Amino acid sequence: MSSTDPRSNPDNFCYRHPQRQSFVLCQRCLRTICHECQTPMPVGVICPECLAEQQKGARAADVKRMPGRIARKMRSDRPIMTYAIMIVTIASYLIGLIPGIGDTVRGALAFNSAALLPGPFFEPWRMLTVAVVHASPLPFHVGLNMLALWALGRSLEPALGRGRFLALYLLSAAGGSALVALIDPFSWVVGASGAVWGLLGAMFIIGRNLGVNVMPIVILLGINLVFSFLGSGISWQSHIGGGLVGLLVGWIFSRTRGPRQQGRQALLLGAVAVGVLAVSFAVPPILYT
Repeated sequence: MSSTDPRSNPDNFCYRHPQRQSFVLCQRCLRTICHECQTPMPVGVICPECLAEQQKGARAADVKRMPGRIARKMRSDRPIMTYAIMIVTIASYLIGLIPGIGDTVRGALAFNSAALLPGPFFEPWRMLTVAVVHASPLPFHVGLNMLALWALGRSLEPALGRGRFLALYLLSAAGGSALVALIDPFSWVVGASGAVWGLLGAMFIIGRNLGVNVMPIVILLGINLVFSFLGSGISWQSHIGGGLVGLLVGWIFSRTRGPRQQGRQALLLGAVAVGVLAVSFAVPPILYT
């Protein structure tokens, strides 16, 4: 039989603070709690442990009710477009190693400004497909390009979004082809270097506008530029053309970040595409035919 003296009855003292007398019970676990441990709820007061358990259950219910939103957020942080471009490029390179097939694949996808001239061999898509073929049987060229794409894409794609990242990559590839057509016409070019240089240029502009230290990017650009001019068989025109377009697209992205500026951003990107196509299709026929 329990004592009638409240001071000798442990149930009349807070379970978390045994020295504090109380006659208030948690409405969930029915343990005695003092004023410091009480959390008012619509059905009464509850103790800290019951409050934490209730909040945990509420979060679990929210997660259960919103699986689509959470899944979309998780997917948006993954550079899926970067991985897709890498898979296509590496697959094209491996197919290019197959005897009897490789030369055909490279010949169908490589870029030559002659493909932009009116006639039976008009094949303008080569301005973009050039980025998925590599000529060297050694994986050095394609390996460096894919390593750079992976390193840059992990930062740029989540920041820009997949659509903008793809637009940047394709415009940079086309920009590299355009400068080749303008300065080094009728030469065959392969490789994703122009597109990768576009990513570097965009990263430089975006990073500078965000206040990020861009010196490592400047050093990397300088090293690549030296190799572009000194290396044999390397199209520096493609590198420079892609880099210039990347700088321009990066500037557009950094200046049209607001939700109300998306229409202007689309128009400016369209203008860049028109400019690249004008340089590719209008200038070479005038100069070289």
